[in-house]
Amino acid sequence: MSHIFLESFMLNVRGLACVRGDKKLFSGLDLSVRSGEWLHIQGQNGAGKTSLLRLLAGLSMPAEGEICWNQISITDTHSDFRSHLLYFGHHGALKEDLTALENLTFASVIDGVAWSEEATLIALKALYRLGLKGRENLPVRVLSAGQKRRVMLARLLTRQATLWILDEPFTALDVAAVDLLSSLITEHVRNGGMAVLTSHQTIPMPGGQVVRL
Repeated sequence: MSHIFLESFMLNVRGLACVRGDKKLFSGLDLSVRSGEWLHIQGQNGAGKTSLLRLLAGLSMPAEGEICWNQISITDTHSDFRSHLLYFGHHGALKEDLTALENLTFASVIDGVAWSEEATLIALKALYRLGLKGRENLPVRVLSAGQKRRVMLARLLTRQATLWILDEPFTALDVAAVDLLSSLITEHVRNGGMAVLTSHQTIPMPGGQVVRL
């Protein structure tokens, strides 16, 4: 199910500053991540970790600085950048009345990915790999918090995005699920993908650069 990326990409940031209200969260931030690399964004609560990820995903605008995808500002290459991006917010949205499988279908359609019988099989395999076999056709509202997180994480396997931006993806996961997610991210990076993530806990993954706010 893993996807091998044959092209090389780079996300780089120069002189980034973020302001919320009358408070400057950070300024003068430089960072870069290339194909086959991952970044761990660290910092105390309120340091601006989530704000930084939203900036990197193009969901908000920086007070200063520039974010580039393959040396072109993401504001100038928005559609191309978005086609390579999967953003996983800290409070991921699921449709409670839809099943796990229907949620993956809905997310793919929102992403502009045509759904097909093959895509359904991929989604089922993703749900099975995330430990949700037998629960794929249950309404999400009856699932536990950890199971809901697994449904959202299944998108990592159904969307062939180059860049994963993940905000606290290990939240509400048990030890086995943490190990599984770590292996998914490691596999993605090894295949030429990229990842930028936040986490309050130690991440059992090799390599990775640390950026502290």
